[in-house]
Amino acid sequence: MSPAPESKQDRRPPYQHAADELRRDILQGRIKPGEQMPAIRELQERFGVANMTMRSALNVLRDEGLIYTIHGRGSFVADHDGGGEFSANYTAPAWYLSKKAQKPGQAEPGEGRSDDAQAAGANLADILTSLRDEIRALSADHQELRREVEELKAAQQPES
Repeated sequence: MSPAPESKQDRRPPYQHAADELRRDILQGRIKPGEQMPAIRELQERFGVANMTMRSALNVLRDEGLIYTIHGRGSFVADHDGGGEFSANYTAPAWYLSKKAQKPGQAEPGEGRSDDAQAAGANLADILTSLRDEIRALSADHQELRREVEELKAAQQPES
């Protein structure tokens, strides 16, 4: 049996592969700030993935602040001052950095960051953690309210 191709050895989900390649295109300026991203169907064909897989990849980029979406219009690359802001705060995934340690090469975005950039990244991480905790609390409140509404509806129903 022949060895699996290198792409088969990477066990990350397909949406992460697509997100990584699109992120690279944005950070290297192939897709410029303010420019509209290709349609989801085009991206599906490019990466050979399903609709929901491609949407997941775009959600990753949206969560990172690299793109934004206008309902009914599409997704657009966010302004990032010629790559400075995002490339300074972008850290490659751990799986990539471990491969890089095995094969030394040129520096990746995020390596050799200044102290200010590291502090900004840490501050952003704190903000994101706080927002995540707040969303969880709101979700719990929402579930509790839904249960109360269901109980009230059940109490108002006439017994047969």
